[in-house]
Amino acid sequence: MVEGIHHVSMKCGKGEEFEKVKHFYGSVLGLDVCAEWAEGIMFDAGGSRIEIFCTAGDEYDPGQGIIRHFALAVDSADDCARAVRQAGYEVFIEPKDIVIKSDPPIRARIAFCRGVLGEEIELFEQE
Repeated sequence: MVEGIHHVSMKCGKGEEFEKVKHFYGSVLGLDVCAEWAEGIMFDAGGSRIEIFCTAGDEYDPGQGIIRHFALAVDSADDCARAVRQAGYEVFIEPKDIVIKSDPPIRARIAFCRGVLGEEIELFEQE
């Protein structure tokens, strides 16, 4: 069912911090930009991606921590969510179709669940 990690998502403040993050992943590490939108950017990390979301304002409370969630590339978000639910774990966002309005647009079917340690996992079925 799982084909690999699709992306790791992190969050940061807007402005200078976001620019530093873009510089680090883009210029320092040499990762290509896959998509960019008003609230974030996604870098190609070989077999997976790194997604950065900006929060409102330069000061923010990380809350969940710097890692927002990690996404598993799956062949069926519906089947994976069903398996998670049947095993007794929480699916807190049911499978749904999305379009990330980036350049280029990303179309996918996603669901979110919690793992054994409370970690947030996105089940990501990209079209």
